[in-house]
Amino acid sequence: MTSSPAPRIVRIEPHGYSFESSPSVSLLEAATAAQVRLPRSCRNGSCRTCMCRLISGTVSYRIEWPGLTKEEKNEGWVLPCVALAETDLVLLVPEAEIDRPQQK
Repeated sequence: MTSSPAPRIVRIEPHGYSFESSPSVSLLEAATAAQVRLPRSCRNGSCRTCMCRLISGTVSYRIEWPGLTKEEKNEGWVLPCVALAETDLVLLVPEAEIDRPQQK
């Protein structure tokens, strides 16, 4: 019997928000499930709206070549809409927000 991989912990700076991400779910999907709102638009790696800086950790991508240049990848930029957490991560996303239920 095989067990599923342990969830990865993703921390969003400078806010200190954190959430779990399965290695099979995009960072954007995991953030949304945890009520952390990241910038987004196309959700397929082409518009670059969600582009943010990877401070620590390792990601892989759902698509062969996401909408980043080689230089941007080397500088630590990632696209959470198509990125998968291979390890625990720290991302720099100043625009991130927590979705809070509306009070009546």
